[in-house]
Amino acid sequence: MARNQQEETDRHYIRMACRLALKAAGRTSPNPIVGAVLVKAGKIIATGFHPFAGADHGEIVALKRAGKRAKGATLYVNLEPCSHYGRTPPCTRAIIAAGITEVVAGMKDPNALVGGKGLHELRRAGIRVRSGILQEQCKTLNEAFTKYITCGIPFMTLKLAVSLDGKIATASGDARWISSSESRLMVHQLRNQTDAVIVGAATVMADDPQLTCRIPRGRDPFRIILDGRLRMPLSARLLRQRGAEKNIVITGTGAPRAKVRALEKLGAKVWQFPERRKKIPWRPILEKLAKAGIVSVLLEGGATTAAWALRDKVVDKLLIFFAPKIIGGDGLNMVDTLKITSVKHAIGLRAMAVKRSGTDLLVSGYL
Repeated sequence: MARNQQEETDRHYIRMACRLALKAAGRTSPNPIVGAVLVKAGKIIATGFHPFAGADHGEIVALKRAGKRAKGATLYVNLEPCSHYGRTPPCTRAIIAAGITEVVAGMKDPNALVGGKGLHELRRAGIRVRSGILQEQCKTLNEAFTKYITCGIPFMTLKLAVSLDGKIATASGDARWISSSESRLMVHQLRNQTDAVIVGAATVMADDPQLTCRIPRGRDPFRIILDGRLRMPLSARLLRQRGAEKNIVITGTGAPRAKVRALEKLGAKVWQFPERRKKIPWRPILEKLAKAGIVSVLLEGGATTAAWALRDKVVDKLLIFFAPKIIGGDGLNMVDTLKITSVKHAIGLRAMAVKRSGTDLLVSGYL
């Protein structure tokens, strides 16, 4: 096969592996999402993806489906096969035992327990190996896992729905609905693929959100409420949603014991942290979330919470849905004060992208 043709073939099947991996987005934490495609004589003989933590990895699913037909096949996978024992045995051993002749991986595993060791083991067994195919796409696919495994905290995406003049609500607090129905559907898709959603107490009191995923066969994320003084009412709708065990209230060590007990009686977990300057630092919150297996979080509001996260430099990605509306200077700003006195100190974005979302414009970028 000519080199150009081989490269296009590799990209084709790695794209397919990525699409397969996405089927389990938000369901595999603290593991990465992995899709696999087995090809023999130019034909797909089996596919698979890792459905949830503790289940077979994508490579194993594909190998089991192929059975004896796997011998002599090429395995395409978006992430380097693991070579260590975790909840499941190493994938490399199964690949070698199945008689796979070639493995094409999108990227190396950022986990120090693997980090190229899997590919090395395959090469040592006589299997041809190629890696780095559509590497940037594969890295984006597992960007949350990479942050989690290398830094010990979840990947945070800050989502804002705003008017063209940067307002998240009118002066009265009305915010329904600034963004289009298409944008709101996209947010539900994000919730379906994210481990946890975070909001501040002010958002709970102003909007009384449910923070559920309302798409067919969707999965509700954990609901994290930042409430240093436990101001949220016990009648809040999110406290009475299905899966009460997914409610986590973050508060200070001085929070009223009676309110803590009342929240716990409703099924919520209450995590208490010491405050600094009347705020709970983000780092201990995120570290505890990571220990609970939460790899990705979606910060949905409000302006004070957004500013707090930006000041503490814990936001990794920004999504802003700009609606074709103007609210005016008396509206509520999308981000509270950041104490930036010079433009050169403004928070900059990289890898920015813009696309349509119904009547809105979605601007995304990384911090």
